[in-house]
Amino acid sequence: MAEYVYPAIFHSNGDETYTITYPDLPGCISEGKSLANAMYMAQSALTQWIEYLTDKNYNIPKASNILDVETESNEFANLIRVDVKESRAVRRTVSIPKWMDDKVSDAGLSLSRVLQDALLQKFQA
Repeated sequence: MAEYVYPAIFHSNGDETYTITYPDLPGCISEGKSLANAMYMAQSALTQWIEYLTDKNYNIPKASNILDVETESNEFANLIRVDVKESRAVRRTVSIPKWMDDKVSDAGLSLSRVLQDALLQKFQA
């Protein structure tokens, strides 16, 4: 899991809503219906943006120093931290009993998918 911290600009829209932008990530924009919601949406947008860059093998820009971020009178800058799981596939050799492999094949299932689903369920419990 990789950790990222980026400054975000929270623009007050004057009606308790906020628009969030990232100076280092052009196009990464979100909105929140309240300040608390905006903080949540800022994390969500940053996570999705970093995952997209990673999936496409694009360079992830270096984060600016928050002290260098300029804001307007109706804005403030805040650091947003996210942990991003690496989702690229890796090859592993696994051993299972022959009868299990036969059952998976007979059911027309993907052994990789069955294993991923089982592990995901195990880790979410």
